[in-house]
Amino acid sequence: MAEIGFIDQTLRDGPQSLWGMRMRAQHATPALPHLSATGFDTIDLLGATSMVVMLRDSGDDPWAWVDHLIKNLPNQPLRSALRPVAAGSFGFVPEGILNLWIEVLVMHGVESHWLFDCLYDMPLMKQRTVELQEVGGEVVPAIMYGLSELHTDEFFADRAREMASWPGVKRIYIEDAPGVLTPERAATLLPAIQAATPGVRLEIHSHNTTGLAPLVYVEAIKAGIDLIHTATMPLANGPSLPSTEAMVEIVEELGHTHNLDKSHLKPVADHFYAEAARIGYEVGVPNEYRMLPYKHQLPGGMTGTLKNQLNEYGMPEKFQEVIEEIVVVRSELGEPVMATPFSQFVGIQAVLNVVMPERYQVVPDEVLQYAMGHYGPLMRPVDPAVADKIFSMPRAKELEGWERDRTPVSEWRKRLGEHLSDEELLLRYFCPEEQVDKMLVGPPLRTEGWKHDGSVLERVTELIEEDRSARHITLAQPGITIKLRRDGD
Repeated sequence: MAEIGFIDQTLRDGPQSLWGMRMRAQHATPALPHLSATGFDTIDLLGATSMVVMLRDSGDDPWAWVDHLIKNLPNQPLRSALRPVAAGSFGFVPEGILNLWIEVLVMHGVESHWLFDCLYDMPLMKQRTVELQEVGGEVVPAIMYGLSELHTDEFFADRAREMASWPGVKRIYIEDAPGVLTPERAATLLPAIQAATPGVRLEIHSHNTTGLAPLVYVEAIKAGIDLIHTATMPLANGPSLPSTEAMVEIVEELGHTHNLDKSHLKPVADHFYAEAARIGYEVGVPNEYRMLPYKHQLPGGMTGTLKNQLNEYGMPEKFQEVIEEIVVVRSELGEPVMATPFSQFVGIQAVLNVVMPERYQVVPDEVLQYAMGHYGPLMRPVDPAVADKIFSMPRAKELEGWERDRTPVSEWRKRLGEHLSDEELLLRYFCPEEQVDKMLVGPPLRTEGWKHDGSVLERVTELIEEDRSARHITLAQPGITIKLRRDGD
């Protein structure tokens, strides 16, 4: 029997999948002592994109948020996500900015980094692994799972074998972002990867999109994988990960051990159930089994994004048509693994194909750059008819000689401000100037959690805090109406 370690996704992939990355400091604070005391092997804390979303949507200082979480999670390693070519963007980030981002994260205390590239540009991934290690970071390269006839067990095992050969790599992360790894496939794939990586610990991370992820985890444990990714129950299931509560029970039923203090699980779940009810956010519910996800392979976190885009076009009824178009577009674009950023590229192109009079009438730069191989080697060439159409566009001609921005950080300091701290420089690179300026003159980060007492004063304060763009608030009940407005209006 083995001791199974748990990697917690309550603060990162759970809210990314269910809450659109909108996990603010006050949402998490009351749960942090319990998360810290539970005994997780690692807590996944953030991706750069979540920090950009935080500043844009709530006006919070992302670095103050990071420091607050780190201060209150002292008992285990903390982790962030990284692509070899970018952070905080679905496109490309200059080399100097990316290196500075890594250095600042490590300096703040985020030492573990999972590194992923769905096109498997292995030389670039190795280079980024070395650079991360040079500044004191632990690197966990990822096997990103997807379905096509080219993505065989041997394909994934060969790449895992190469990753395991890189100096300093002690773990490899297997991610099934769309949740399409079945127990039957897991029974062949995971032993193959395990056999290819002797001496390296494997982690399994599978979204519960079809309801089969717990069974995949059982197969992983059978194959000797002893690190599994979970989240607290209200932020698990549906498009998110299996719940910690369910997997602890399964691990025990299988006769294995773990190092979690289960007394801390319920306080965390109770808190986030109350937070979701207070804010009106979704909680995870196990999905019934469906076949469609195996066709579109859409990561759960993108479903809400697509619905929002269609609502902006005034075409919410087109959602099913977009899902069907995603299947076609993915095939035409060479069947990339459906995870960031390629799931976004395929999804956005599918929306455009549905809402525009003609398919591929509008093609984003990122899709053109992907098709040209700028993001890395394609699994197979773009469909010839599609390639003829999109490469004949004037914008494609302009991008033919594109090269990645190599502007050094010193030049970015001249452009953005010589006096800036590293943290502010990064924010000003990733976010519009007016958003950063507004955050800097705004109130300090709120870290105190809500008491959930249901009082009128709490509710008014909550409304003001949750939507800082609102200028007027009206409270009404039969016989009385109270109108509030912010100072200056």
